[in-house]
Amino acid sequence: MEPDVLGPPYERHTIDLGRDDEGPVVATLVRRRAERPTGRAVLYVHGFVDYFFQTHVADYFAARGWDFYALDLRKYGRSLLPHQTANFCCDLADYFPELDAAAQIIRTEDEHDTLLAMGHSTGGLIVSLWAHARRDTGLVDGIFLNSPFFDLNAPWFVRRPLAAAVARLGRRAPHRVLPFGLGTVYGESLHADHRGEWSYDLAWKPLAGFPVRAGWLNAVRTGQRRLRAGLDIPVPVLLACSTRSFRGVKWHESATLADAVLDVEHMVRWAPRLGQHVTLARFDGGLHDLTLSGPAVRDKVLTEVGRWADAFLDAGPTPPAPPAPRRPADSESSSPAAP
Repeated sequence: MEPDVLGPPYERHTIDLGRDDEGPVVATLVRRRAERPTGRAVLYVHGFVDYFFQTHVADYFAARGWDFYALDLRKYGRSLLPHQTANFCCDLADYFPELDAAAQIIRTEDEHDTLLAMGHSTGGLIVSLWAHARRDTGLVDGIFLNSPFFDLNAPWFVRRPLAAAVARLGRRAPHRVLPFGLGTVYGESLHADHRGEWSYDLAWKPLAGFPVRAGWLNAVRTGQRRLRAGLDIPVPVLLACSTRSFRGVKWHESATLADAVLDVEHMVRWAPRLGQHVTLARFDGGLHDLTLSGPAVRDKVLTEVGRWADAFLDAGPTPPAPPAPRRPADSESSSPAAP
């Protein structure tokens, strides 16, 4: 471990992932230790146009006796190299190697026996697919999903027929930039230079995001189809989201009390497809990243996650599941499945 950009007590470890078609690839694991040695750990995975900067979340868990780890995925944040296309992939399973490596470091090198995986937005979709693919290994003991990206926030025609056309484009011309993006409303609601309270690196998390590319959208759509077909995550899952979504494309004060990125009803609809033990919690006034909501809301979110973890994870680590026959749709990647 070496010093992190956040300063003490944060450290980071660079995970060498070899090369891809753009050149060398790395991921970055950030660590914040609890005050006393502990066998419990959290692994946090960010969303699209994001990286780890939410130190108050790490502080909360550290105060409760959990070591906190956060993974900046390849081509995001600390892991973004000059020769790379920011936040780009063609398959969400491309992120499984860094998740495997992070879990190995946490479990084996740092000797933790209980691991709570946390995923926000696209990170929530990635963590869900990874946990399903690794369901026989006992790598994780519980999952917290913070506003996971389970469906496109668009009308049905855009989510299905038009998205299918974009997916075909994504296979032919994956780097093609699509004529839509995230907009600035959500970024304005967060950053202290605008209407928010948070200071973070706008080079790593631009106000209007990075370009949305056809290959990335195809990867997300493929992963979402796999999720909607049904996963088999064997550990307890807590899915949390806001009670409402903000629909506008221009700034309005109501954006500070709602999810301004995704449709929260999609999260509620598809939550049962994760596995047999799923808890749903909704927070009035929550932003897309619930932990960046106003003080009262984010305190409720963290308190609820803590209570849930105490209830379902304090019994100790979950043993590996017994081998089971594979269904034809099962795979170790986010391969397509029938919607």
